[in-house]
Amino acid sequence: MTCVSELCANAIAHTASGRGGVFTVEVDWPRDGVARIAVTDDGGPSVPAPGSLDLMAEGGRGLALVAACTSRWGFSDAYPGRTVWAEACWPVPVPTPNRPSPDRRGSDRPGPRRSRPVPPPGWTGGPAA
Repeated sequence: MTCVSELCANAIAHTASGRGGVFTVEVDWPRDGVARIAVTDDGGPSVPAPGSLDLMAEGGRGLALVAACTSRWGFSDAYPGRTVWAEACWPVPVPTPNRPSPDRRGSDRPGPRRSRPVPPPGWTGGPAA
């Protein structure tokens, strides 16, 4: 949520989206162990970059925060504006030969079935090891 709100705040503060325009938020799960967020805005005069590390500055830490909380981030042109995206990764079980996958439980076993793994307890969104 922190990264989504930061990218949205940047779209409002630094692009034409904050001057009567619009922006779009996308949340995607492209593969197991990866969550991706993307904010497409109306574009601005400069490219997204982390601010200087001035401890006395009131702002400029947002993209550094996004970089610290995610595995990777970036941006691309999107007519008529720009898309800024970030991905967070977490470990997923590796299938073992001759053993059923945790997602393929037999119907005789009790308990809920999950179609996708969820982040482990205590996961903070840092880079995968």
